[in-house]
Amino acid sequence: MHLRHTARSLLTAAAALALGVVGLAAPAHASAPASAPTAVLDIPPRGANDWSCKPDAAHPQPVVLVNGTFKLMAENWARLSPKLKRAGHCVFAFNYGRLATAPVPQSAAELRDFVEAVRGATGAAKVDLVGHSQGGMMPRYYVKFLGGADKVDDLIGIVPSNHGTSNPLAAPLGDTVCPACADQVTGSELLAKLNSGTETPVGPDYTVLTTRHDEVVVPYTSALLSGPKEYVTNIVVQDRCPLDPFLHDQATKDPVVAQWVLHALDRQGPADPDFRPRCAG
Repeated sequence: MHLRHTARSLLTAAAALALGVVGLAAPAHASAPASAPTAVLDIPPRGANDWSCKPDAAHPQPVVLVNGTFKLMAENWARLSPKLKRAGHCVFAFNYGRLATAPVPQSAAELRDFVEAVRGATGAAKVDLVGHSQGGMMPRYYVKFLGGADKVDDLIGIVPSNHGTSNPLAAPLGDTVCPACADQVTGSELLAKLNSGTETPVGPDYTVLTTRHDEVVVPYTSALLSGPKEYVTNIVVQDRCPLDPFLHDQATKDPVVAQWVLHALDRQGPADPDFRPRCAG
């Protein structure tokens, strides 16, 4: 089956099931790409993938953006990527796992390889990861099982599927169309393995940003992580901005979420739960 037809079929299935969980996978780069993307699906968001970018003292870790299921990097990070770049960060993004539908361990291996490419190009010892939905949960597999604990400084999850979802639309996609969807069902074998023992292995600082209006990761509290307050912070956006309307799919475009992300990236440790963003409207 041609890639174009596969992508169209997956997107149709996603729309029909109203499941906006968490990029199309181009293979992770073993080194910085030498030429511009050859396919429209591989075009990065504005501000991302300047492979000549070198982190400075104020922003020592490059930021890697990790898509949600059925997402492409250009759309998923259209607003946040340029904001991070303007703030002085080196920003990188990639598509993975056949629109992020591949099994989570396979996608985590692609993330590992992409992180190594970013580290090699920038000379940075560690990266910061900012992920949406599956992209907030899947990196934890990389951290816990694939050697990422000493290569990640911050892991910031935006509406992450850390404990899965009870949304009944996730499971029917099954093992053929979207193995990652099956992996993200509450109680899945993958999530049982990921959350056994410590949920937050020592190494990164963990910040979770979620919304009470999440209709995909259900209940919204399943996004939250346990761990010591020194390196784990859980934020419900409406606790600071009660009228914030953002749902799951477009959470990366929420200006309040962007403030939390920048705050977490610019300090030692995870986000300060007492931080007060400017509420929209």
